[in-house]
Amino acid sequence: MNKEMERIAVVTGASRGAGKGIALALGHAGMTVYVTGRSLADDDTPYGGTISETADLIDKAGGKGIAVAVDHADDAAVASFFERVRKEHGKLDILVNNAANLVFTTMAGGFWEKPLAAVELITVGLRSHFVASYHAAPLLIANGQGLIVNTGHYGAVSYYHGPVYGAQKAGADKMAADMAKELRPYNVAAVSIWMGGLDTERARAYLMTLPPESRPTAKRESPLFTGNIIAALYESDQRMRLSGRALIGAEIGAFLGVSDIDGSHPISHRYTMGGPPELHPSLLT
Repeated sequence: MNKEMERIAVVTGASRGAGKGIALALGHAGMTVYVTGRSLADDDTPYGGTISETADLIDKAGGKGIAVAVDHADDAAVASFFERVRKEHGKLDILVNNAANLVFTTMAGGFWEKPLAAVELITVGLRSHFVASYHAAPLLIANGQGLIVNTGHYGAVSYYHGPVYGAQKAGADKMAADMAKELRPYNVAAVSIWMGGLDTERARAYLMTLPPESRPTAKRESPLFTGNIIAALYESDQRMRLSGRALIGAEIGAFLGVSDIDGSHPISHRYTMGGPPELHPSLLT
């Protein structure tokens, strides 16, 4: 492939779950995808998955996967990683901020009764999105066009998993909006994409703990759906018009003509869980 036409993407937190699916979808689109995360062995977590496995699947899908172990709580490691991308390619097309330190608990009660470690989602989740974007921005600008995506959720405007989760998602939306304002002169877009209930390793494990009669029967989104949306949005002539917004994946997928991997069309939960707030005009120019 012509080096000028080669698409370079970074997906953070891509050992499993949403990040893995997004990275694989970008690989299907023929991109070179840097896969970051901390998991180097399947038994690092109860859910399996490693950055190397994701990179191998990208290769099999027709892209080029590059696994790089990065702790997104370590600013120096993140800076070193993006310096590697600069040395190897000199540019970047897409950054997907998905790294998150999720500490969920089945304990009942208020946030003060649960592990304080849950606040790490602010460190690796919100703060890490900013740090990755900080180092990626010069590479996106050097490319002449680019896209930053924060993986989002309806928890930004409705109660879901408690105050830390909601703050992280709401913060990531506003961060994308403000970054979009400053990046607009450089033809670089920034958005959040709200995902629905995903068919991930973590979700499957949780659902299996429920009594059969209590398990939800609604179809869950494939994580690859969001990745296909990102690939389509990057190539779309609507990319800059949509910059700055929090976008419901099901809705922007329909707008861009993207279906899920089985041909189905995920539904929007706007009317049951809420929708993104309107942006002030000062953010859109």
